[in-house]
Amino acid sequence: MSAAIEVPVAGGSLAIHRLGSVRDDAPAVLAVHGILATSAAWLAAGAALRDEIALIAPDLRGRGDSHALPGPFGLDAHVADLLAVLDALELERVVMAGHSMGAYVVARLAARHPERVSRLVLVDGGLTIDGRERVDPGPFLREFLGPALARLRMTFADVDEYVAWWCKHPSIAGTDIDEAVLRGYAEHDLVGTPPQARSSVNADALEPDGGDVLRSVDARGLTLPAVLLCAPRGMVNDPNPMQPLALARAWAASDPGRRRAVQVPDTNHYTIALGAAGAAAVAAEIRAAVAAE
Repeated sequence: MSAAIEVPVAGGSLAIHRLGSVRDDAPAVLAVHGILATSAAWLAAGAALRDEIALIAPDLRGRGDSHALPGPFGLDAHVADLLAVLDALELERVVMAGHSMGAYVVARLAARHPERVSRLVLVDGGLTIDGRERVDPGPFLREFLGPALARLRMTFADVDEYVAWWCKHPSIAGTDIDEAVLRGYAEHDLVGTPPQARSSVNADALEPDGGDVLRSVDARGLTLPAVLLCAPRGMVNDPNPMQPLALARAWAASDPGRRRAVQVPDTNHYTIALGAAGAAAVAAEIRAAVAAE
């Protein structure tokens, strides 16, 4: 991971990492991670983009190098933080990519501030499945997020032990995630002092963030070009995808001139971002979005 750039936001500083190209003249894309992740969720896509495009990847409030930032949390708080990032880096209008909850964040930013966004690349997120907006977010998230949420209550002796835990995760084991990517992902998430190291994710952020995701309709009203990449398998490599293909296709069909839905074969909610094949597909869509500006 690159050294963090600190951007002043409400309550402190938000940490930003630059992945992909280090060239000063490289096109910049804002890349936003999911609810239980950090900016390291973009390591594989950054590597796939090589020296072509710079991913400006924040650690959202309550995660990674921004884990000490206090609430309030929720999509509106994340949008405000990202606007501060754009202003601090003098990025007037950019392509934005979001994975999982990050897709809902960038969709809201685009809906509320369309002058700051040129195109969107939504990665297995952005659309709320009908009926979920009425559920109690606390119990739903505990069941839906499964082992990824359970790790927030765990401690680890060192990075090796944390990597070993991830290697047993049902969406990680036996997949095409490069060992170096998985180690980088684990290292960036681990905070505290061994042997009591733990995930950086602040559990207090989950209910306000998750509740907003469950109620979000921002992607349905987008009026700018957007592509939604879907994984056919879900959070624990199960056959229940985060973004069902039929839902994504219906969204795309409602505005075919500006929207597309693409299923990335043989991926789950994690490998669509962290796996070699998934990252290559994400990188290709980011390249296409930048080229179309």
